[in-house]
Amino acid sequence: MREPPSVRRHSDPLGRYAESVEISGASRVLFISGQVPTDVDGTVPAGFAEQCRNAWQRVLAVLEQHDMRPEHLAKVTTFLRDRGDRELSGEVRGQVLGEHLPALTVVVAELYEPDWLVEIEAIALA
Repeated sequence: MREPPSVRRHSDPLGRYAESVEISGASRVLFISGQVPTDVDGTVPAGFAEQCRNAWQRVLAVLEQHDMRPEHLAKVTTFLRDRGDRELSGEVRGQVLGEHLPALTVVVAELYEPDWLVEIEAIALA
């Protein structure tokens, strides 16, 4: 498995994310569609934290299917139903990604299913 591409940070962001990420040496680009918060049996947990963890677990599973790791993530877009969940979203993201800081966009929007509170899409490079 190849190492993650080199990443150069350009400036300090306002939060826990990279304001910009420049990639060099990437030979594979993986676009991960919006990952939804359902459990493996298709049910949707009631709480935001559980839904967020489920969506992240789906992102990690897609990365693994393509022999990639969280460190390969270059860009993440998180869609939230409620702006008030942005802090908890950041906490869960930090638990999943550790010190890795991809470029990040957070959008507050109506999601496809009314009981979804979060959806996460990403771009990874290797």
